[in-house]
Amino acid sequence: MSRHSNSLPAAARVMSAKRAAAIWLVLAAIALAVLLASLALGSVSLAPWRVLTALVPSHALPLEPADLAGEIVRTLRLPRAVAGFACGALLALAGALLQVLLRNPLAEPYVLGVSGGAATFALVAMIAGCAWWIVDASAFAGAFVSILLVLGLARRELWRGEPQDTSPRLLLTGAVIAAGWGAVITLLLNLAPDNSLRGMLFWLTGDLNGGALPWTALAALVVALVAIVPVAPRLNVLLRGDAAAQALGVAVMPLRLRVYLVASLAAAAAVTTAGTIGFVGLVVPHMLRLAFGNDQRMLLPAAALGGGVAVMGADLIARTLIAPAQLPVGVITSIVGVPVFLWMLLRRRR
Repeated sequence: MSRHSNSLPAAARVMSAKRAAAIWLVLAAIALAVLLASLALGSVSLAPWRVLTALVPSHALPLEPADLAGEIVRTLRLPRAVAGFACGALLALAGALLQVLLRNPLAEPYVLGVSGGAATFALVAMIAGCAWWIVDASAFAGAFVSILLVLGLARRELWRGEPQDTSPRLLLTGAVIAAGWGAVITLLLNLAPDNSLRGMLFWLTGDLNGGALPWTALAALVVALVAIVPVAPRLNVLLRGDAAAQALGVAVMPLRLRVYLVASLAAAAAVTTAGTIGFVGLVVPHMLRLAFGNDQRMLLPAAALGGGVAVMGADLIARTLIAPAQLPVGVITSIVGVPVFLWMLLRRRR
């Protein structure tokens, strides 16, 4: 095996706008289908026309007055499905960006310690018995602290610029910070009172029960896409390496800093909303890249759509598999993600 066998392709395969639009449309159609299934299925199954009645205002479609079905759809299932889509899209987008930044197809959103910092601060708030909004605020604060730590410790790699590839040192910095947060999380779980432990473990494995206000994550997704999609052509050049990108007129250090900040804040918003959901940021971009190539102009929007579909689908399984009981979403994504990723690795080696 050559020394480049585990790295991203040196150049993105350029894709026509027509083919990219077709891929986006297919993924959007799948997302809509999974959304409708999420609204209709659960411990109480609803007919499609009941879902439609609940979504459309009664004066526009006066089939019957507002009832329990409408409350289930509008109050419980729709916010949860939107939160799942937004968090999955944020994680997959962050994974795709980090794989470009680090030029490593195995990079994923939690590799730089963002989720560890969020989890540590959130668990402290849970142990203190704080309200849900304080737990969410604490999670985001912890993620932001991790972002600042990596910025401080790896500032040379991110913006000073050096002729050699600095991605391995940036990856190592994030991995060490993540390991440190992991040790603190283990300590907190050992010190936590029994009445808080179940909720803490559920949050650590992905919990969309608190997704009643998904609009923050959805707004973060819009901001992330607006910030990063316009520079996708420059990301294609960055894949050739820092020296080649600089020779072609790309301002490498500002671009790397933008990619790092967008990826980190996207992961922070997802973790704050839904806890830690693994494998989405790793598997979804990798699968799309193997199927459709590495043109970032196509890949970034496709990763957002694919990640949203993955988490919505996992949440649907988590709610219905042993209904009325629910499983953590992260358990489903890991159970599915591990064999899928191993299959992709074996297929690629052949």
